[in-house]
Amino acid sequence: MDRASLFHRLLPTLPEGRIVSVHIGMYWTAVLAEVDGETRCGLAATVSDDSHHYTTEPSLELAGHLHELSSRELADFVHSPILPEVSVGLAAVNALLPRQPDLWVDLHSKEVLARLGVGKTVVMVGHFPYVPELRAKVGKLVVLEQNPHEDDLPASAAPEIIPQADVLAITAMTLLNRTFDDLIALKRAGIPTLIVGPTTPLSPILFDMGATILSGSIVESPESVLRGLMQGANFHQLRQMGVRLVSMTTEPSLLQSK
Repeated sequence: MDRASLFHRLLPTLPEGRIVSVHIGMYWTAVLAEVDGETRCGLAATVSDDSHHYTTEPSLELAGHLHELSSRELADFVHSPILPEVSVGLAAVNALLPRQPDLWVDLHSKEVLARLGVGKTVVMVGHFPYVPELRAKVGKLVVLEQNPHEDDLPASAAPEIIPQADVLAITAMTLLNRTFDDLIALKRAGIPTLIVGPTTPLSPILFDMGATILSGSIVESPESVLRGLMQGANFHQLRQMGVRLVSMTTEPSLLQSK
């Protein structure tokens, strides 16, 4: 399997859509698109690039005109060398992805990890707010982080730590910084593997790449969410404005109580 080909495999599966608007907020980026007669909103974390802040060279060359691009052109931004454009591209992907509500379960990733991690070693790539709560519920919790907190290990320890995992959770931020393919290739075969965060594309193609559970988000109230996003709302606030957390899997038993 060519693990480096995630987006090369994912993008051709997307339906065509009409881009309605593009919004780049302080913390979150959103793309609103019309697909098959339905208006959908996709989210992705905003990855900033301060290198152009005080220069005459633009960070986003097409700023003000992004909504004029085709849906395929916008989704192709996932390959861009410009960080904010990568966020726009992944938000477009999440707006365009076919909806599969019959596979969604209203379950927070922390609940899934708490269930699967009892008496086991859980490795998380990315420090989530619920780490202290989860640590008390699983056998052992190891967190890998690019900017380590108190008990975190540096991301560079991944080749040593990930093969030790009985349960693995990888932040969807790794799709934005392009470390996902290398990280998931380090895991042992057969272990529960979660892709976690609102940025997560809810696409079965990620199952083909080695994931077993996708824990992402669906925007149910685009107007309210976009208004909050444009005014600097963080994700906790966006949830209250109309974002639903869902998990999906090809192995339903993983999401069921023992």
